[in-house]
Amino acid sequence: MPNLVLASASEIRAQLLRNAGLGFETARARIDEDSLRRAMEAEGVSPRDMADHLAESKAFKIATRQPDALVLGCDQILEFENHALAKPNSEDDAVQQILSMSGQTHFLHSAAILIEAEQVIWRHVATVRLTMRSLSKAYVEDYVARNWSEIRHCVGAYQLEAEGSRLFTRIEGDYFSVLGLPLLPLLDHLALRGVIET
Repeated sequence: MPNLVLASASEIRAQLLRNAGLGFETARARIDEDSLRRAMEAEGVSPRDMADHLAESKAFKIATRQPDALVLGCDQILEFENHALAKPNSEDDAVQQILSMSGQTHFLHSAAILIEAEQVIWRHVATVRLTMRSLSKAYVEDYVARNWSEIRHCVGAYQLEAEGSRLFTRIEGDYFSVLGLPLLPLLDHLALRGVIET
């Protein structure tokens, strides 16, 4: 069986795989994500397809260097009012993002791609619908100040597994996908291929 390689520097994705008992290596895929996103936005690519394309780009970046590996590429895009929301650039940006979504519903598209022998063998995009409670500006400012070091690299400026859970009234979809990896569909595929025992 080929070695599984996670084409991501995301610690939460790595932790999800470890918690599921998977053996794997990590290799950070260095792509110009901002340029790719801007190009796709200019072409009118949907946020869902954007997540899928970015996950594929990351997986191929590693697969070309490790053609004998089974490479897992992942990406997550937040869609709010039909637009892809970028990660916050500053604490003020995070506050504005959260306040704009306060009392509203947004979507997280979590994509995963498996590549073997430089060919896509599996892909999945999970979409989760999240509704935020109505939040006061004072609370949001305090929340961001308390959590900035943890949320600065998070799309939407929240971590559902931490205080970010307080921001929501309703979540419809898979919890693992909110964290950035559609884990259960991935495990299903790996089991079908005989990569993991069941």
